[in-house]
Amino acid sequence: MAKILRLILGDQLNHSHSWFKEKNNEVTYVLMEVMQEQHYVKHHIQKIVGFFSAMRQFASELKDEGHQVIYYYLDAQENQQNFTQNLNWLIQKLGIEKFEYQMPDEYRLDQQFKAYSKSISIPSAIFDTEHFYTTKEEVKEFFKGKKQYLMENFYRYMRKKHHILVDNNLDPVGGQWNFDHENRKKYDGKTPLKKPLTFKRDVTDLVKMLKQMEVPSFGKITQKEFSYPICREDGLALLAYFCDELLPAFGKYEDAMLKEHHTLFHSCLSFALNLKMISPQEVVNQVISTWKLNQETIDMAQVEGFVRQVIGWREYMRGIYWAEMPQFAQQNFLENKNALPSWFWDGQVKMNCLKQCINNSLDNAYAHHIQRLMVIGNFTLLAGCHPDEVDKWYLGVYADAAEWVQITNTRGMSQFADGGIVGSKPYVASANYINKMSNYCKGCVYDKDKRYGNKACPLNSLYWNFYLTHENKLKKNQRVSMMYRLLEKMEPLEIEKIKQQATIYLQEINTL
Repeated sequence: MAKILRLILGDQLNHSHSWFKEKNNEVTYVLMEVMQEQHYVKHHIQKIVGFFSAMRQFASELKDEGHQVIYYYLDAQENQQNFTQNLNWLIQKLGIEKFEYQMPDEYRLDQQFKAYSKSISIPSAIFDTEHFYTTKEEVKEFFKGKKQYLMENFYRYMRKKHHILVDNNLDPVGGQWNFDHENRKKYDGKTPLKKPLTFKRDVTDLVKMLKQMEVPSFGKITQKEFSYPICREDGLALLAYFCDELLPAFGKYEDAMLKEHHTLFHSCLSFALNLKMISPQEVVNQVISTWKLNQETIDMAQVEGFVRQVIGWREYMRGIYWAEMPQFAQQNFLENKNALPSWFWDGQVKMNCLKQCINNSLDNAYAHHIQRLMVIGNFTLLAGCHPDEVDKWYLGVYADAAEWVQITNTRGMSQFADGGIVGSKPYVASANYINKMSNYCKGCVYDKDKRYGNKACPLNSLYWNFYLTHENKLKKNQRVSMMYRLLEKMEPLEIEKIKQQATIYLQEINTL
């Protein structure tokens, strides 16, 4: 048998992959910590530590199982800090006769390894990661010939294809496909909150190494009690905790926000999922099994809301990524050009909703989807921030942020920079929505009820100013036509005061 070198990337930590079913001394696996991956965007320190810790644990487990493994530590003297340079050296040193790798989930790396495979003199082969429900092209093929991607259509297709929450006639269990209208409740205190499950590990040495290597990073980290899952066992523990303790209230409060509790009933599984320590199939199966055994305490709305996020939204976003890249990364439909406010990096902002969500992100490398979309993303869109800057911050700050899911959510869903590929309307909101879904407005220095004047909430004037600024591009959009009808009914003096207030806030954005 030819001597084979197999590359495993940091988000390919899948113990169930067919590669590992058999042990072969002619096959060597390699994992690398390289500076190449530390410079394309500045990452949160917890994201870097989480990836490196999980990679090291995975390599150690492969070795314990009898596989041949080479691991490049970031500070290793022989590390050339680039995937392809390290591969070239290993191929020559080990007399490798064939190079194999799993399909990268990032367009940038996909292009790099395709080019590399063509450049080397030995044969190469690419393998599926054996993680997702769909192929890379499945979403594109599903919507072929259609004018617009509609997630709901794809989601129903996925339910039927994989026989998830459907009966033998492929009709939805519970009588309807979507229970979203039941999953938009503000937290009312009726269901006790529980602490999120965390993992207390000492990562002092790893953080010290990152500092010595001058790895750029931001955010905070508790070195002796690092909380992220770093192995499959941790991921399964998180899944069990979600099913047993959080699922009964998940859907009902999935859009709620609370300053006293940053995770509420969310699973916090995305980091383990996106590194492939656990699979979407086992997550969905266990959630449904838990519901079937506990239907007196878990209703369909909780289960359907979670399943939709995993088999609908997650797979849909990945499919759009591969259908629309690389041009998707250059989209700027609204021609936004402003810089991110300085407080995105230090959390020093007076607006309480942003103070809560930005600092949660900086402290924990985490925010749930409504905090990301309807608070932080909402503000950056209303403030006209350049989508490139927004993309970089989101990709860097969240531990679970892989580009295939981050950029489609950020540039598409959140910033409407794609002009409607992902979502059919801009997701913007005034203080009314924030107050409806959270307790952030209580005690804020700004007045949620004022559009302009002393201490008026910036979201209110920026909200209406957004529609006024982009009227030429948005007025024909049927999903926001009501906003323009409301504007037409406003007195000209009211509109002028709103515009003046928005101008002041945009000029003073770093001091809000």
